[in-house]
Formats: sequence, C-alpha cells, structure tokens
Amino acid sequence: MAGGVEAASPVYRRGNDADPETLDPHRSSTVAEAHILRDLYEGLLTYDASGAIVPGAATHWTVSPDALTYTFTLREDGRWSNGDTVVAADFVFALRRIMNPMTAAKYAEILAPIRNARAVNQGSAPAEALGVAASDPRTLVLTLDQPTPYVLELLTHQTALPVHPPSIERFGDAFTKPGNLVSNGPYRLADIVPNDRITLVRNPHHYAAREVRIETVAFLPTPDLSSAVRRYAAGEIDSLADLPGDQIPSLEKRFGDQVKLGPALGLAALAINLRKAPFNDIRVRRALSLVIDREFLSEVVWGRTMAPAYSFCPPGLDNALPPPELAGREAMPIDREEEARALLSSAGFGPARPLHVEYRFNTSDNNRNTAIAIADMWRAIGVETRFVYTDAKTHFAHLRDGGDFDVARYSWIADYSDPQNFLFLLETDNVGFNCGRYASPAFDELMRQAAAERDLRSRAAILFQAERILLADLPWIPLMHTRSKALISPRLSGYRQNLRNVSPTRFLTLGS
Repeated sequence: MAGGVEAASPVYRRGNDADPETLDPHRSSTVAEAHILRDLYEGLLTYDASGAIVPGAATHWTVSPDALTYTFTLREDGRWSNGDTVVAADFVFALRRIMNPMTAAKYAEILAPIRNARAVNQGSAPAEALGVAASDPRTLVLTLDQPTPYVLELLTHQTALPVHPPSIERFGDAFTKPGNLVSNGPYRLADIVPNDRITLVRNPHHYAAREVRIETVAFLPTPDLSSAVRRYAAGEIDSLADLPGDQIPSLEKRFGDQVKLGPALGLAALAINLRKAPFNDIRVRRALSLVIDREFLSEVVWGRTMAPAYSFCPPGLDNALPPPELAGREAMPIDREEEARALLSSAGFGPARPLHVEYRFNTSDNNRNTAIAIADMWRAIGVETRFVYTDAKTHFAHLRDGGDFDVARYSWIADYSDPQNFLFLLETDNVGFNCGRYASPAFDELMRQAAAERDLRSRAAILFQAERILLADLPWIPLMHTRSKALISPRLSGYRQNLRNVSPTRFLTLGS
C-alpha cells in the first residue's frame, strides 16, 4: 500500500519527534529542534543530502600549522531572509551570545574547544576573550584552546548557527516568533501552531533558492507513533522520523520499501539520580543494570530498530577504539538475577523491604513499552516500579533544570562522530546534561587529558579508559544504541539514509 491516498499537497508534511521547546538556536538542545533549525539556518558548514559536511555560509577555510586557528571566508551571496548580507560579525555576535551566561544556553558546552569558551560561559572572562573575530566582513577567524579533530563538524551544529543581531536587539527573546524571526537558511518561518505544526516557506534570499524544490514544509509533532502511522497511511503525513518498534514487521509487510532502517550514532539509557539514596549506591545501580535484557528490548520491543548496548559509546565512531563493555555480559540470565538479588540484599533491600523506583520517561509508544518491559525485569528481583510520564518537552526540561527523579529515560544522538560527544555528557560541570549530578575526578581528569592530546591513537586510548570508569560507576545505565527508522512516502524523493540521520528539506523533492 502506498503511503498517501489524498490528492497531492503542495506542502511537505514532515513528521517530527516532538513539538520544539524553542527555535532559538542557542537555547536549543533536542533532535526535534535540530531538524527545524537545519532548514531555518545555515552554519559556516552544513550537511548535504548524504550527511556529508559541506560548505555552508563559508565557501572555504584554511587551518594553521598548529591546528589552532581556522580562517573562514564567507560567501559573497550569503543573505538573511530579510535581504541583509550575512557578515562575519554576525557569527561573532552569535558565538558570544551562546557563551554569555545570561543566555543560559543548555548546550554551550559543545563549543568548549573555542579558546576561552568555558571561562566566558562561566562569567570569569569577558565576551571579547572568546576565540572568535571578524577581520573583515567576509573573514571569520576561530581560535581553539587545543587541536580538536572534530571541530568542523561542531560548526554544523545548531549551537554554532548564526542569529540576526538587529532582530535580537529589537525583539529580545521574542525574536523567534513568526514575523520577527530572520534566518539565513533555505527556509524562513511562516507560522507556529503549538502542538500542531510549524510551517516554513522557501527563503527567496538564500543563495541556493532556485535549487530548493519544496516551497513549503510543515513540521508536525508525532509523539504518538501509532497515530502517526495511521496519519501516514491516510496521506496526512509524508514522512516519519520515528516508528513504533513493535510494529516493524507489520509495517514492512504493509509499506514495503517505504520503511527505511539504517545506521545511526545514538544511545538510549537510564539516567540515575546520584543526589539521593539509595541510587547513590553502586550496588543498587549495578543490580538494576544486571537484569535488563537488552536483546529483548532491541529485538522485540523495538523491532530491530535498536541494537543492544553494553557500552556507553556506540561502535563505529571516528577517532576511537572498539568501546569497552559492561561486566557480566556473558553470564546466564539466572546468574545475573542471583547476583542482582545479592547486591540489593547487601544494600539493605529484600522481600521485607523492597526497593521502590520511580521511572520517569517521555511519552511515546516505544518508550512506554520499554518502561513496562524493564519494570517486569526488575520485578523479578523484587523491585517495585512506579511510572511518571510527560511529553518530551516537559521531560527533558525537567531533567535539564535539575528536577527531582529516581531513574529517567535519556537518549542522545551524536552531534559529531567522536567518543567525546558521548562521554562529555557526564563531566562534572556539564549540568545541562549530567542530570543525575555524577562527579568523578578521575573521569574528569581523563577527559582533560584527552582534550590536550594531539596524537589520535593516544587520545582514543585515554577516552577508552574514561568510558571504563563510566561503565564501572553506572551513572547512566546503557540500554540500546540507536538505528535510524523512517517511513518515506513514494511522492518524496531525494531521501538518503546516512549515519548522522540528517535529511535537509532543501535536497528533497515532492511529487504527486
């Protein structure tokens, strides 16, 4: 059966994971927001249809012999959606803004390789100390604290996107509203209907506007995946970026090659709140981890759209050794249960005093089924589980803002293909993502050593040791590594699966 039985719509109706919390690039932190921002804005570099890094607002760049200074030349025909010229000073303004502590950017840590970025973000250095300068309107100079092998990929990320200074000066935080938002990407913002759609239209001032085939794209939040599939079948949605894992066999039978399963770089985990007892006890965390059947979760609950995770970093990352694995993987399930019960008993829990866990997650079919399955696995060792669930925006805001929890679902999609992009999440001072407030001086020291190491093999070995500490301490319990999964209508062409799971609308074409 083909996806779509209505008459062809001139609008590309793009299913998106969730309603965005913000369209401010510097306050953004989710994949759902990244999909929209990738259409609205363009960084110095960007992604093509295959997920390869290509020139964006900059046409070319040079690197100094010590790999600390990058000089970018901006394109002559770069324009904002109101017709203003995109200049190097716009990027200086943007990078200083995200590092300004008053911006309260939850994702500022990702740009830490820029010289003095941490000091500026912590308020101990002025904005002018940040390693970014405009030597002329078309030349941007970026200086790093130490060589960073993945820095070019960082510059494709939403945190490194430019913003239009006059709009922010005029509207303040309201610059993201329709009618106020000025962007430099292939699309501009037309309308926002909360919990329904965000509509973008082609930006006529973009240098590649004539090559953009889709005039209008509407991003539709699809947290209820079963409902989203029904809407897709009815022709109300042209693509879905996520699928209900337990329905994959039936979806493949029903839609054939419209179901797209491919590689991705991501992690699904359980974050543990180390600020409260008994979850600050490694015996409790290890017991909870031991009895989780990751093969069942990935193959049955998620229908092969995920892979079992016995490491924090997924395999296949650049600049990395094969990751270490959790201890006890080879043991029989009955032996793992016995060890888990013994650990709980030594921590003071048993039939007379069961461990109670509040499991918090963001609502979707897959997440709900995962929570139920894990609660069943924990019940086998006497753990009693209570669920708390909200929409994705509320869930992740609660965790980022330091809200209370016991155990919480967390997911992470790599911003760049390097183990640092997973491990940095649990550095002590990364409070935006380290929601359980894990603190390990030994782990932090290894991360500092890796950041200063120029030899890639030595750096990979250091990061391997850092991950071993995480797997021993279990501040997060790894569950599964992600795979991309999508439904793509036959009337949508140009979609290409790729490791980074990016598909900018500008490279797609909508047919009848």
